[in-house]
Amino acid sequence: MSTLTILLCALIVIGTFLFWELVAWFTHKYIMHGFLWVWHRSHHTVHDHALERNDWFAVVFSLPSIGLFYYATLVTYNPYLLAVGLGILCYGIFYFIFHDIIVHQRLRWRPSKRSRYLQRMIHAHYIHHARHTKEGCEAFGFLYAPRKYEPGKFEFKKDRQETQ
Repeated sequence: MSTLTILLCALIVIGTFLFWELVAWFTHKYIMHGFLWVWHRSHHTVHDHALERNDWFAVVFSLPSIGLFYYATLVTYNPYLLAVGLGILCYGIFYFIFHDIIVHQRLRWRPSKRSRYLQRMIHAHYIHHARHTKEGCEAFGFLYAPRKYEPGKFEFKKDRQETQ
């Protein structure tokens, strides 16, 4: 494999990773909080289960990566398609670490030193979960949140149902 191919594959992995944040944002806002709220509602509900219906999204999101790895290795070798599959896989790993471990503590671990970026992301996600309905939520990204979500800068109101 040439140096140019390796460099191009690295750029494809990074580009795919960044693109999947847009895919995740769109899917979260318009599908999870839309017609598949039936699955996602479990994630906005307090429960004591190890798994939730919302976890099916991880299975669905892994299928393009699995399919690309299969096709680009067993059907016809294609390093560029492998790079796309790797970019999706990397996004899934980062999502799992950030969302499931650091934010929701599904495995009890959180970095002792938290950067402003990490604090902002955690805060934005908590703002998102302040609402337990599919409407009226904010902050649909998983690995990016605007600066307005820095702790202390954003005030949010809970659902009226919760405060009554």
